[in-house]
Amino acid sequence: MPGRQELPSTLKRSSEKAQETWIKTHDSAVEEYGEGERAHRTAFGAVKHSFEKIGDHWEPKAEKGPSDKQSEKKGAAARRPGKTEEGVDANASKTHLREVARRLDVKGRSTMTKSELVDAIKKANRKQTAAARS
Repeated sequence: MPGRQELPSTLKRSSEKAQETWIKTHDSAVEEYGEGERAHRTAFGAVKHSFEKIGDHWEPKAEKGPSDKQSEKKGAAARRPGKTEEGVDANASKTHLREVARRLDVKGRSTMTKSELVDAIKKANRKQTAAARS
């Protein structure tokens, strides 16, 4: 099963459900589009509808749905690479984002705007993912 062999490290540290979502979607996308970036983008898109990246792994979201403006796109627009929030649920409430930032020990979170919280969480996620790879 190609998807299982190509499972990203952040998903290896995530729940079985998150892993299976990525694997099944990836393998289906490979059949449809062939191996490569498009299959990976499609698989991550499916993961982002039900999970959000917290630190070095993916956790279930309270509500299913697109995680950012790129995930909301349909059709040809969705296939074009665009700016993503790297698994941060940018559509979540500011309260939720503050809680995630608290869990990640983001300094200054209480005075941040929603956009600043998303950026700070992305930075903290990258840092923890890099540390987990070491």
